[in-house]
Amino acid sequence: MNRNATLALAAALSLLAVPALRAQSAQPQAQPWKSIAIPPLHAFHPQQPKRIALPNGVVVFLQEDHELPFVNGFVELRGGSRDIDPAKAGLIDLYGETWRTSGTATINGDKLDDLLEAKAAKVETNGDLDSTSVGWSCLKADQDQVFAIAVDLLLHPVFNQQKLELAKQAAAAEIVRRNEDPGGIAAREAAKLVYGAQSPYSRISEIATVQSVTVDDLKKWHDHTVVPNNMIVGVSGDFDSAQMERRIREAFEPLKPGTKILPPNEKFSGPTPGVYLVDKQDVNQSNIWIVGLGTERRNPDYFALALMNEIFSGGFGSRLFQKVRTQLGLAYSVGGSYGASYDHPGLFHVVAGTKSASTVDATQAMLKEIDNLKTQPFTEEELKNAKDQILNSFIFSYDSKEKILSESARLEFYGYPADFLEKYRAGIEKVTTADVQRVARKYIDPSKLAILVVGNAADFGTPLEKLGKVQPVDITIPMPPGMEAPGGKGR
Repeated sequence: MNRNATLALAAALSLLAVPALRAQSAQPQAQPWKSIAIPPLHAFHPQQPKRIALPNGVVVFLQEDHELPFVNGFVELRGGSRDIDPAKAGLIDLYGETWRTSGTATINGDKLDDLLEAKAAKVETNGDLDSTSVGWSCLKADQDQVFAIAVDLLLHPVFNQQKLELAKQAAAAEIVRRNEDPGGIAAREAAKLVYGAQSPYSRISEIATVQSVTVDDLKKWHDHTVVPNNMIVGVSGDFDSAQMERRIREAFEPLKPGTKILPPNEKFSGPTPGVYLVDKQDVNQSNIWIVGLGTERRNPDYFALALMNEIFSGGFGSRLFQKVRTQLGLAYSVGGSYGASYDHPGLFHVVAGTKSASTVDATQAMLKEIDNLKTQPFTEEELKNAKDQILNSFIFSYDSKEKILSESARLEFYGYPADFLEKYRAGIEKVTTADVQRVARKYIDPSKLAILVVGNAADFGTPLEKLGKVQPVDITIPMPPGMEAPGGKGR
């Protein structure tokens, strides 16, 4: 058979095969994965750490874990940046840095670095919004020595002037660069809108406040917070609980109680509704934040709000993502959270990144989805998917003894019941669609939200005024006399 005849025969056979292929493709395709039985989740009863309350107020958590020859520990102290004089904003960051780099009365920070590096161990100090801490990690064989170093650093620090100056220089350099990142600007200014610019939950350090911090300030803060009834001690890893308890008692029982630091007595009214603009002319896309007050985890509606949040903005399958990004194509990224902090209201925020020309359209689409929370009924399928997502991922947050120890200490720190984790699953499972609809109607009020845009107004296309009267936000960095910010304009 010649070549032409062969090609003709192949073409004829292919034409005969087309109807058969069409008939085959018209039949429903088998989906065997849908028949896979999904077993119910096992009961969640994490192995709780041993809790010890010393007579002077120190609370200790011990969690043995002999899988690997490591020991990790921390001493958490109540009191952080929300508890200091606003004129000293930045003190806690400087304290956390200088505390470790200065060292102790028996070994300075540089020699301490060398000693710990030789043992592949760490001892670190930190400070944040509501606490400061000393943490350590080491091999089992070095646990006695490293624990002793951590206790020495806690009880006998030597705050060094030179180390403080280095920390101040680093802090000042970070301040003068803080307006380079549009996302960072948006997060910072959104918190100010919700809590207030002078609130301990949103205030920021300036070069002047950083420069005002002295070694004496660090010492006074240390003496104020390092008291036993202000401490939570946690240790996890490959150790013997009886021996570790004896070490901790020897180190901490002699300490005399002091004043326990309590959270600030703040009142939260939420943002002043309106449209706010940071006109950043060196960018070609916009960061959009729609913000309001969230809630606390001790709120009885916390579980229903968590599920509402998952349905609304929990991921790729959420209403917000599917509408604003997938269907309308108005955002590179979009998400949000009905924030729930432990001892103060979290931040309710709906966030998107979009090209400049889509700023108004994207914002309007986000606002519409927020409105729909009150008017568009929640379905049983949405609720089931949200529960599956939350409960199936929940376990991975507490899939190690160390994570459970950390959460136990956190619950103790904020005064939550020890079984809060075990009750979490039941709290989520009992929520109904009626509960989700009720909390959406109760807590979602678009008239109490503020809109913040960080972007280049000249490129918006549709003027931002279409959303309402625009209030400019000044992000100029206050500079001390004789010092000029990058670009000479404080931006």
